[in-house]
Amino acid sequence: MGFLSKIREGLKKTRESIFKQVRRLLSFEKLDDETLEEIEELLITSDMGVKTASEVIEKLKERANKSDNPLETLKEILRELLKIDSVEKHPELPPLVISVVGVNGTGKTTTIGKLSKRFVNEGKKVVLAACDTFRAAAVEQLKIWSERVGVDFISQGQGADPAAVAFDAVSHAKSKAKDVVLIDTAGRLHTKHNLMEELKKVHRVIKKVIPEAPHEVLLVIDATTGQNGLVQARKFMETVDITGIVLTKLDGTAKGGIVFAIVRELGIPVKYIGVGESIDDLRPFNSDEFVEAILGTEEFEENEV
Repeated sequence: MGFLSKIREGLKKTRESIFKQVRRLLSFEKLDDETLEEIEELLITSDMGVKTASEVIEKLKERANKSDNPLETLKEILRELLKIDSVEKHPELPPLVISVVGVNGTGKTTTIGKLSKRFVNEGKKVVLAACDTFRAAAVEQLKIWSERVGVDFISQGQGADPAAVAFDAVSHAKSKAKDVVLIDTAGRLHTKHNLMEELKKVHRVIKKVIPEAPHEVLLVIDATTGQNGLVQARKFMETVDITGIVLTKLDGTAKGGIVFAIVRELGIPVKYIGVGESIDDLRPFNSDEFVEAILGTEEFEENEV
């Protein structure tokens, strides 16, 4: 199965539930106000959000009737919406330090495991840091991923100081000339400690080893939580400098519109999307492919090689 086919398969629910209806409405000879209102309601239903959906409809209203192909016009608008500068930070000397944050249950630890596999496939030497020390299951799960992928694993066990684990992991990676450190952080604390303060402490301690680290802070959001994911994102953004979003479980929801809401309302690029359970189903996000995957015609699907 080709790359685009894999994404299309993962987004099948999204395409066949909501966006198929959008495509049908766009096939009408003229887009009157009633039809545009129906399309707007569908976009809101897709978790695009009222603000973003209204903006899309306004642009569609301006351009559609001047176009011979309203569907292609909508695709163009959606692609424009997803275009956002994504700054890639590459340290002069390794390791690249990536802090992965998000609430429990979003697929954070699994995402780290899949990311580590991607880096190994690129020939990189990877270190996983078990800094979610408040959950024994998280530490054990990350250890299993490290063994499965064949990468270094740094842990002090449940209850350890997360910042101390992060310090050890980054120090180990620096001394052993490793290429990438992936840090699994807590998504919830079972103590009176403040989660966000704990996260800031982890990042402060990392800087003692590598002043410019973490180079990337990826926020993992579960697509099935819809607009609640935006609420979570804003809370994390108040504390740390989020450089990118990883949107998981897109294959489990019919509401792919959340991608547009995240980029438009948060101003943060989506860097990876999860469209399945297997280790290779975490994909770099490509806005053109995403729009085609949810709004592509059946003819396109049949003709794709």
